[in-house]
Amino acid sequence: MDAKAAEMLRKSQKKRNIKKNLIAYSFIAPNFIGFAVFTLVPMMFAFLLAFLEWDGNNPIKFVGLENFKALVKDKFFLASLKNTIIYSIGTVPLTLVTSLLLAVVLNQNIKGRAFFRTLGFFPYVASLVAVTSVWTMVFHASKGPVNAILYYVFKIPKEKLPNWFAGNLVLLMLILFSVWRFMGYYMVMFLAGLQTIPKELYEAGTIDGANAWQRFRYITLPALKPTTFLVTVMLTINCFKIYDIAIMLAGGSQNTLSVSAMVLVYYIYQNAFNFWKLGYSSAVAMVLFVLVFSVTLIQFKIQENYANE
Repeated sequence: MDAKAAEMLRKSQKKRNIKKNLIAYSFIAPNFIGFAVFTLVPMMFAFLLAFLEWDGNNPIKFVGLENFKALVKDKFFLASLKNTIIYSIGTVPLTLVTSLLLAVVLNQNIKGRAFFRTLGFFPYVASLVAVTSVWTMVFHASKGPVNAILYYVFKIPKEKLPNWFAGNLVLLMLILFSVWRFMGYYMVMFLAGLQTIPKELYEAGTIDGANAWQRFRYITLPALKPTTFLVTVMLTINCFKIYDIAIMLAGGSQNTLSVSAMVLVYYIYQNAFNFWKLGYSSAVAMVLFVLVFSVTLIQFKIQENYANE
């Protein structure tokens, strides 16, 4: 009798556990189903597509590594790869430094601090179309105030005035615009990190005779290592994905990038939806994925010895 009761109790407990698990799975299922349908499956298909030739109409043809071999000889791909790397190398450290300095200054008890914090964050929430329009007007080759100053104040001849959105200067403009637009966003992250540093550390440093630079060097920077790592990873990934800023600033009325402004994401889009070379564009996307994944892995490896010291 006791054995039968124990068996019934065990079965009842098992049913309750199954019911609890089903309820839990029902709550998380929408998220995972959405991830599988809209992210995982397209990613896997894009990976397979890199080894295929397909224009969306004709039958799919397996080509092995031919798409990747063609990339080596493609000057537009090489230019977009070089531009993306230069843009990332220029944007990440500049944004990191400016946002950190901005956060340190606006973390002080100064008059109008809330106003200046809002002002710093404004470019990030402002309409990209609006702010890029202002930038293109300010730096316009013939009508912009910047070139007007160069002409009237510095007496630079008209034929030598720079075209800020062409040639070698276009990457500089993309970098400067990105730094200006995103430093407010990462300033907020650094401000959150600064709020977690105990004031007693600064008081102890002051008593020990440390000046402002020494307190920043030996207290603030070490305490912000986790935040700095997070900002660096986010910045790097976002820089490799640049597309909309390049189109809005350097795309002109046709939304077409020149070779000097071409970036990887734009080249992926161009091959996929302008030329309908879906397999080739997937191969470019795989290169971008491997590049971002490798850089992120290196950053995590460095972080093991950096953030947890």
